Amino acid sequence: MRVRSRCTLLRVAFRTAPLLCPKPSAGLFAARPAPRPRFQTSGSLKCFLGTLKMEMTSLKRGCLVVEDNDGEAPAEETKKQRISLDCCLTKGQDGLGNENLPSSENEPGLPDTVSAGKGKKNSDGQLEEEEEEDGLSEEDTEEEEPESFADMMKHGLTELDVGITKFVSSHQGFSGILKERYSDFIVHEIGKDGRISHLDDLSVPVDEEDPSEDVFTVLTAEEKQQLEELQLFKNKETSVAIEVIEDTKEKRTIIHQAIKSLFPGLETKTEDRDGRKYIVAYHAAGKKALANPRKHSWPKSRGSYCHFVLYKENKDTMDAINVLSKYLRVKPNIFSYMGTKDKRAITVQEIAVLKISAQRLAHLNKCLMNFKLGNFSYQKNPLKLGELQGNHFTVVLRNITGTDSQVQQAMNSLKDIGFINYYGMQRFGTTAVPTYQVGRAILQNSWTEVMDLILKPRSGAEKGYLVKCREEWAKTKDPAAALRKLPVKRCVEGQLLRGLSKYGMKNIVSAFGIIPRNNRLMYIHSYQSYVWNNMVSKRIEDYGLQPVPGDLVLKGATATYIEEEDVNNYSIHDVVMPLPGFDVIYPKHKISEAYREMLTADNLDIDNMRHKIRDYSLSGAYRKIIIRPQNVSWEVVAYDDPKIPLFNTDVDNLEGKPPPVFASEGKYRALKMDFSLPPSTYATMAIREVLKMDTSIKNQTQLNTTWLR
Repeated sequence: MRVRSRCTLLRVAFRTAPLLCPKPSAGLFAARPAPRPRFQTSGSLKCFLGTLKMEMTSLKRGCLVVEDNDGEAPAEETKKQRISLDCCLTKGQDGLGNENLPSSENEPGLPDTVSAGKGKKNSDGQLEEEEEEDGLSEEDTEEEEPESFADMMKHGLTELDVGITKFVSSHQGFSGILKERYSDFIVHEIGKDGRISHLDDLSVPVDEEDPSEDVFTVLTAEEKQQLEELQLFKNKETSVAIEVIEDTKEKRTIIHQAIKSLFPGLETKTEDRDGRKYIVAYHAAGKKALANPRKHSWPKSRGSYCHFVLYKENKDTMDAINVLSKYLRVKPNIFSYMGTKDKRAITVQEIAVLKISAQRLAHLNKCLMNFKLGNFSYQKNPLKLGELQGNHFTVVLRNITGTDSQVQQAMNSLKDIGFINYYGMQRFGTTAVPTYQVGRAILQNSWTEVMDLILKPRSGAEKGYLVKCREEWAKTKDPAAALRKLPVKRCVEGQLLRGLSKYGMKNIVSAFGIIPRNNRLMYIHSYQSYVWNNMVSKRIEDYGLQPVPGDLVLKGATATYIEEEDVNNYSIHDVVMPLPGFDVIYPKHKISEAYREMLTADNLDIDNMRHKIRDYSLSGAYRKIIIRPQNVSWEVVAYDDPKIPLFNTDVDNLEGKPPPVFASEGKYRALKMDFSLPPSTYATMAIREVLKMDTSIKNQTQLNTTWLR
């Protein structure tokens, strides 16, 4: 390598280089070991069957065993994934994104709500916490007496804590195992045209404008490293020069195309130096070039956005987009989507990306694990959050105890009546400090309490470095010292501590403002959800499952009252309840006073929900109290091996795998359910209605248990 005047020279001979990725296996995904649970048990838990008296029904209450087997990949899978990542990325790009906590099945905005006034959906964010190694010293990782998961979760929330108390049906509950494998929970997005998204075509649209496949192999790993550092301004060089051996115009063209397509923001030119040909890469538009793909290189006849179907396993939407953007060397904000999807599942959804060709996207299928991209098309417009009609769920509940008659009654009730449209437990967090408490403190303008709730030591299951960070904060109240205990700085705690270090302890509002807006709003939306859950439970307790005068229904985006003479024109499925805000109306019966009493008890004025800080002013929204799923079907199947898949995924179908064949009898029985839900409703709440169980982690770990055999 020779260097001339701040220009890195690389000698390269054009050749047909081998692919930098491993050869794909016979299947679309390489075989890999089954994931292990984050908290491993030696067997499945059989829940204690107790009796729960309720105002609506007296019922035997079964229980769901939630086996979270997909929270963490085994060492072999992690190692394989890193090897796969290294094959396509240069040094410094690990392709791993952030985990979002808490997750939800489908949460692009306030679930199934219509905002008052303008009819827009509010956008919810989620707490981010990177999955990185702790990076702590031996002193910091000193072994302590391990606390059992059940002991840790005794400080967590139950459904009762967040207002989830009622059921709509009278059938007897039964137990089962949800998400024993993350492949037992599959989500397919339903687009605005009503079409369910499926990955069923991996072909790339034929386009004469696309460069040759050689662009993916012409550059060596060393050259890609140099070009990436130039692209990301990681060195002091202003350009990178690549010498072309065996020079022809065709070969130079492929190198030009490779640099421009693989490294957005870089321009190229050909130069003669001492009788040798060099292709020189340089920045054309400064630091903005990375965010804005090159305009003149995109064919005018082609839509600016490449839409594609993304199939992913055990990854949430933002995590997946972070991975794709790192592989493509672009910023995540050029991607758009209609809704976020749960991590602990197999999900299929449509994604759009600005001026990235289908050819480049399809090439990622050779490199990525747990992802598959297909069904490519070019469109004029991006996707917009909330445009989807909903999601279609395929769920397997394994090892069920219910009789065929019980299952039939439960599923018929779900199909005919539906379930209470509660906000699910994941809306409120899993630790001893629920997110709605932080939201309430924000609305009260109690910023010292906001800071303490986020940073103070708490009981429950948390990573070791977070525990040490909280202990340091409690001891010193020094944000810099507490921040040093965190190897992961992008979590909410790290962001708040960074803000406190920057703005000081007397300016908590500005310090809190460092946290991304969506994540801040998540807290106050959680409080709204907490109020809504409690009020809906009281509404059903007081008035049952019939519309009554004074209830609210929507006409378009406008809420109106049900009058005495119109009661028979509506059903319970038409009734909505407001999330508190300054632009909503409340029912004209005693539930209105219940709203007022609850907010007054929380030192909030229901007549003045505007906040000094505009971001935290709540306009409110409306949400249906009962949801009736569509396209409901079910089947009880028998099986012997708890590890076998009980239905085919889109990738299985692409590979031509035959569907599983079930025996008439087996050691275990499973309930396979299919149903469609509107945007931002919780599938766990539908399953809760079927099984009559408490979905909280605390409840599952505190019940009297015996081993299922």
